[in-house]
Amino acid sequence: MTTISNAMPQIEFWFDFGSNYSYLTTMRIDALAAQHGVQVVWKPFLLGPVFQSFGWSSSPFVLQKEKGEYVWRDMERQCAKYGLPWMQPTSFPRRALLPLRVALVGATAPWISAYCGRIMQLNFVDDRDIDDIVVVSEVLGSLGLDASSVIAAAQSDDNKRAMRSQGEEAARRRIFGAPMFFVGDEMYWGNDRLEDAMLAAGAANIAAGPRLA
Repeated sequence: MTTISNAMPQIEFWFDFGSNYSYLTTMRIDALAAQHGVQVVWKPFLLGPVFQSFGWSSSPFVLQKEKGEYVWRDMERQCAKYGLPWMQPTSFPRRALLPLRVALVGATAPWISAYCGRIMQLNFVDDRDIDDIVVVSEVLGSLGLDASSVIAAAQSDDNKRAMRSQGEEAARRRIFGAPMFFVGDEMYWGNDRLEDAMLAAGAANIAAGPRLA
């Protein structure tokens, strides 16, 4: 029997916990997705290798003094605009390998959004070392999860390979920064393009209409 599929449109959200503009998006994306009827596909990845592929030893916000000064002032303005707390981290970009591996394990789990929000807050509000196993365990425990089993899965060889594959996919799709969004094959870069990506996802769903399954 033929049935009608009303699957929600999707937006891929590629992010790194060391990315300050990804912090802004992480704290806003759920509400916007609900407003537009869009499903968020969480895509944690390591931004460092992307920078290295360009010959950069660190974030351009570090390498170019004037850009860095602008960005920190811009973060103050943007956080005030969105009503978000903010503290410039004393270490930037902060290493985030462990929390990213955990996010990859939980990418499709119900707790992914809350977990990512808490890790971002620890980095950009509390100025904590988010790559510390104790810190990550505290976050997982606060969400009612078995921290030791989640971290064991995150540190498994299979998940490490999956993290590398995620980075390879980012390279294939020519991702050059974060946050990055995809609606189908259409790319949108930066927190200030989140609304555009959401509108595109909603519009694509309306244009496609009901799908036969």
